[in-house]
Amino acid sequence: MGAGWAWALTAVLAAAPGPKVVSSLVKVRPGVSVEGTSEARLSLARGECEAAQVVLPGSVRRVTAQPLVLKGPGRRLSASLWREAFVDVKIPSNSQGQPGPWPDPLVPVETLGEPSLPAVLYVEVCAPGKQEPGTYRGELRVKADGSAVAPVPFTVEVQPFELPATSSLPTSFGISLFSIARGHGLPPESAEARALLRAYGRALLEHRVSAHGMSMEAPPVRFEDGRAVVDFQAYDEEMGPFFDGTLLPSGARFTTAEVRDSRQCSTEKEKVAYYRAFVEHFRRKGWSAQLFFYAKDEPKPEDVPLVRAQSARVRAAGGIPVLVTAPLDEALRGTADILTPTLNCFFPRSGPETCRNVLPLSKLRSKLPAGTRVWWYQSCNSHGCTGGPTEDRAVERAYSGWASYMVDHPAPLNRAMGPLAFLSGVEGELYFDTVYAYNTKDPWKDVFEFGGNGDGTLFYPGTVARLGAKEHQPVVSLRLKHIRDGLEDYEYLHLLARLGDEGSARAFTRRLARSGHEIEQNVKTWEQVRQHLTAHLRKRWESSEYARRPGVRP
Repeated sequence: MGAGWAWALTAVLAAAPGPKVVSSLVKVRPGVSVEGTSEARLSLARGECEAAQVVLPGSVRRVTAQPLVLKGPGRRLSASLWREAFVDVKIPSNSQGQPGPWPDPLVPVETLGEPSLPAVLYVEVCAPGKQEPGTYRGELRVKADGSAVAPVPFTVEVQPFELPATSSLPTSFGISLFSIARGHGLPPESAEARALLRAYGRALLEHRVSAHGMSMEAPPVRFEDGRAVVDFQAYDEEMGPFFDGTLLPSGARFTTAEVRDSRQCSTEKEKVAYYRAFVEHFRRKGWSAQLFFYAKDEPKPEDVPLVRAQSARVRAAGGIPVLVTAPLDEALRGTADILTPTLNCFFPRSGPETCRNVLPLSKLRSKLPAGTRVWWYQSCNSHGCTGGPTEDRAVERAYSGWASYMVDHPAPLNRAMGPLAFLSGVEGELYFDTVYAYNTKDPWKDVFEFGGNGDGTLFYPGTVARLGAKEHQPVVSLRLKHIRDGLEDYEYLHLLARLGDEGSARAFTRRLARSGHEIEQNVKTWEQVRQHLTAHLRKRWESSEYARRPGVRP
């Protein structure tokens, strides 16, 4: 009887529509058909995470899943699973977006879904840095509203080359304790809010992103004979694990750290002494994160004297680069050690101006003092700052096609900044915020800010009430996953260049992105390029000294 029951169940599952495996670069929306397969095949480097989406058939409210464990030549790999939730877009970011539900928040699998929306699981596999290369296999077993669906085979190929745990491209994305506390309905001074801040910072670090802001509390300082005596105890408790590599098993670290200005400094000499104390503290700790001073953001003409004064006092301290968010501007000449224009300022384009001084990076560098670094950042110039398509076709074209972090834009645009950074040669990326909408609205209902859906918001507040969980937690977005994947693309290209084949690395990149507004949106092309890049990189790696000397890294 037992054998007969098992046969009958197998027959039922075979006859029923099965789950569909879809590329992680597809945004699965209601009413939009997507291509898929019956099994998942992933390739990942050691130290990398890759994912597939599993679309369940029919209308599903409740999903349960057994742990997905993959067996192979080394230690077993475990997958992380989320269910994709949807954001209702009311005003499209521009003509590349559309109104209606878009997938973005990644919630626990058990979270109830709406039967009218697709039931999509985001299944992610990460390989530790020392994972044994080879093929790993397992099956994803899921129940939809209590009924078993056909198991989904997973095959994961772990490559022999290893990505560094800490990003090779410096980044600094904003996050704030006060925004998080507001989004979760917690007192910002509470221990729960502080623990939650660390969880958000940890989530960013897990996605290769470093943060500025955090608690925003400057360490207390007093002055003795002109010397700054700074109490770094609270600062170290908050930030130390992000700088010393103890927060994650991988040893990943923040790449950057902004200097927190102190209101306790009342004179120029006190401010300079305080900045020097920051430099000395990082030196004593052995922290490799690049300190920087974030000058007045997007300075207007009336802000020029302030930026000049900020730059002069920080430079008097020594050892702290000054970051200025502006295109090349004669009025600000000489103030920036890290000049940071918007993405639009690097790529000439016909039509209406979206940056007041557009210069390709090579030309920009020729006009800057020697040693000046160049970062970039996204703004509403990547989608238009008013929201929704405009009737003026020239204006609409000028604000379309750019790499973008918007919810209602194709995933390749969300992912493109990493490859573009390699192609252009910029030395870092800034982003103003990751929880901005927590201050103004309920992000679960609306993340429209600055003319775009998701501008400045890459998380959702996972409150106890929302998730039915025991404690508050950050809910990451699909877009943060795409940003992470783009940074991993950067690592692949960077590694190939370091192995002596920069020409091929650049050729691979140009198949994905030729400029900031010429980005390949065909998902199959992205997948093919990654396959070819992986094969090429593997061949290079296996013929290099690093394959013969496993303890040595490029």
